[in-house]
Amino acid sequence: MPPPGVCLNIMEARSKQDGYGKFTSPDRFFGQDFQQLKQYCLIKGVRYIDDMFPPDRSSIGQGLLSPSDLSRVVWLRPAKIVANPSFVLDGISRFDFGQGILGDCWFLASLGALTFQNHIFGQVVPLEQTFDQSYCGIFHFRFWRFGRWVDVVIDDKLPTINGRLIFVHSKNQNEFWPALLEKAYAKVCGSYTDMNAGTPAEALMDFTGGVHMCILLSEPPPNLWELMCRAGQSKTLMSCGTHKGATSANTVLPNGLVQSHAYTVTGVKQMVSRGQPVNLVRLWNPWGRGEWNGDWSDRSPLWQTVSPQDREMCLSVADDGEFWMTLQDFCKFFMDLDICGLSPDFLDGSSSGLWNTSIYEGRWVAGTTAGGCINNRDSFWTNPQFRVKVSGEYSEKEGEKNILVSLIQKPDKRNRRLVQNLHIGFTIFEMSEEQATQRGKFPASFFNTHAPVGQTKTYFNAREVMEFMMLKPGEYLIVPSTFNRNESASFVLTIHSKIETQCYENSNDHKHEPAEKRKKVRNAQEDENKKDFFRQYSDKYEEVDAEQLQRLLNENILKGDLKSGGFSIDACRSMVALMDTSITGKLNGGEFVRLWNKVVAYKDIFYLMDVSRTGTLSLTELRNAFIAAEFRISDDMLNLMALRYGASSGHMTLESFISLILRLDCMNKIFRELSDGKGMNLRESELSSILPLSFALLCF
Repeated sequence: MPPPGVCLNIMEARSKQDGYGKFTSPDRFFGQDFQQLKQYCLIKGVRYIDDMFPPDRSSIGQGLLSPSDLSRVVWLRPAKIVANPSFVLDGISRFDFGQGILGDCWFLASLGALTFQNHIFGQVVPLEQTFDQSYCGIFHFRFWRFGRWVDVVIDDKLPTINGRLIFVHSKNQNEFWPALLEKAYAKVCGSYTDMNAGTPAEALMDFTGGVHMCILLSEPPPNLWELMCRAGQSKTLMSCGTHKGATSANTVLPNGLVQSHAYTVTGVKQMVSRGQPVNLVRLWNPWGRGEWNGDWSDRSPLWQTVSPQDREMCLSVADDGEFWMTLQDFCKFFMDLDICGLSPDFLDGSSSGLWNTSIYEGRWVAGTTAGGCINNRDSFWTNPQFRVKVSGEYSEKEGEKNILVSLIQKPDKRNRRLVQNLHIGFTIFEMSEEQATQRGKFPASFFNTHAPVGQTKTYFNAREVMEFMMLKPGEYLIVPSTFNRNESASFVLTIHSKIETQCYENSNDHKHEPAEKRKKVRNAQEDENKKDFFRQYSDKYEEVDAEQLQRLLNENILKGDLKSGGFSIDACRSMVALMDTSITGKLNGGEFVRLWNKVVAYKDIFYLMDVSRTGTLSLTELRNAFIAAEFRISDDMLNLMALRYGASSGHMTLESFISLILRLDCMNKIFRELSDGKGMNLRESELSSILPLSFALLCF
């Protein structure tokens, strides 16, 4: 049985702190350890077969092949396809491979860009793998997936028809790194079918885990050429896509370009033609054939207008899918440009030491932290909030930018084709010096009176949205959100800053708008009256067990207030355990009166916060109830409590609220003791994790 969700989150947080998930210590995809599996196969003398991505129809997926073709597929190891297979043959090049019947040009265009950066290529494709020494049919590759590097293990059985590879294939039939890499990525996506259609940006990020910028070529920045030149000189990958046609089909246009198709940017160069400089972009079609036939194409007479040296260096007349065109034609015939690098150097040409990067993971949960865009004035404030303090030198030079903010939504489906991206975006607000001293989530009134100083131009239903902007020194609030409220999803927020910044998540220490608080007034006579009442129902030892407590609460103390059948026997057993300081398994008079006082106080808070008068608390009302009860609850804790105690409608009954807050009160005391150093020895970073862990333990 896997560990509970909260425990799993804490385990993942600890592994991340210990360095796992980084490139040097990637997570094991599906828990598969490449070295252990390989060693096992070598000892047993067997060829590896991957039971997590088996060589059968399920790994190909549905709808990609016709039933007749699917029945002809045979999974073969490379040695069964050719006599002398090699992992890499005569180096790495974009010309090594061509696209198969799978519509993954977006992946292969990114792969073509990857071949230009040997260092990055070696991170994704461990080059020590061979078919010679210690071969046992197992290979592995590394990808960056939503904030973490993963090591993906596969067997080397590949789908063939009539002995030929049906997906990506090498120009030299003895070379197999492209087909094996494609299979590893298909495993990550769920199947080969799940790789059908996509955008190059997705694979570029998965190859680098670095800094990504997307440029709409219909509105190019004035420094586009300088940006592309810097990117070409830095360790970056560049890819682009053509405009969509009337259908999603890859129609070849009269100019030779393919509609709805991804290309690799393989070079940029300025030449002198007829005495005038001309900016040229070189592109490559992952089909391995089919080229642009306009100005500066392979057979264009314009090549006779440049120097023999430039012509010799750049011109290659071959149907290899690669061609040149002007920057103007590039912007006209292509839709967008994706640039992805290991560092932000290409953004302004400065050294990576001048840039800082902060990465945060979060989640929008319907009813608690999914407040929607700023149009939802009453709920926008409930979204996750992140504070950024910007300091250092500030340039007022026109066009200067110092902050790149990226928001990526994480999928909640195993299969890529089933993922439904939400419309996401983020909004940035500036805080005054006085507001900067406030701790915790900013309330609705702040957003109703402050205009954004930065935001995404629109909400996109894309995997990632980003904005590159200038923020002067000061403190800011970044609020990522979905467009519609009550849409649940996980996300990764990344902030690249050219100047010094301090960033942190902003929900753990709440200071909301004033709420009416319960008055703590001790009434000795009233307590004595409660003890007299207690004695009428207690046993001869003046104690009550869980069953007696259940009758007292349901039939006397809260009679008429309970709407859903009253407290269960399990809930009452939990109350006895929480309040039984004498450890007898029952409640004496003093323990019972303390419980009674708490129940009445929490009942009063419940009805005070039930502004909708439904007899239940919505999740927004629940948050306010915690504030009134003087509990500080993080977004993660609120999400967890709503999941554990809320009804399917998302509302919480009085019984559930009292059970929850009694446990929370007890857990809070435990946490304070641990924080004071009286408890077990915990890592400092795990003090925040013990809160949900203690709560989870009290839930059962």
